[in-house]
Amino acid sequence: MAHPRRILRTDDPQVNAYRWLTSTVLPRPIAWVSTVSADGVGNLAPHSFFTVACARPPIIAFSSVTRKDTLANVEATGELVVNVASLPQRDLVNDSSALFPAGVDETVALGIATEPSELVTPPRVADAPVALECRLHSTVELGDSTLVLAHVLLVAAREDVLATDGYPSVDRLQPLSRLGRNEWGLPPEVFTLDRPTSPEDVHR
Repeated sequence: MAHPRRILRTDDPQVNAYRWLTSTVLPRPIAWVSTVSADGVGNLAPHSFFTVACARPPIIAFSSVTRKDTLANVEATGELVVNVASLPQRDLVNDSSALFPAGVDETVALGIATEPSELVTPPRVADAPVALECRLHSTVELGDSTLVLAHVLLVAAREDVLATDGYPSVDRLQPLSRLGRNEWGLPPEVFTLDRPTSPEDVHR
């Protein structure tokens, strides 16, 4: 049975493509990015256009929609830390998205505890379950946005979020995600399903 569909061309000025994408491509994990400006001023901001881009070398990617302090700082210093946005920090993650002036450090203004990083200047969020210390790999200009590709140099994971296999478990990580409108996603319900290794393994 065919379902009726609404057909929208993204080149139609009446179509808000951003709203459609953010209401469709979900859930989107949140990169809570800490940076430091060339003048030494800290910045912390969430970015929900975020994913893994390469396995070897380990590279992650996020987009800055319009030019923001995060992007300016990364371009100036080449360093950043991507902190996992977790449920206990929900309100702080949201509050850090406010348009603070460029000279204001969100961690100070919001009372967010930080800790020194090992290999880069920007600090890690102290309560983040996992923090990825990164060096800028490259940027790509895409219309009103800039794609930032960051080489992960070091993983700093809290011991209490690791499962018996030594990797983070979702139930301990408690990752937040962004959905459409003002909607957020809570840590997901998880099920396991082995990936087929050959056509013979496919369930029919």
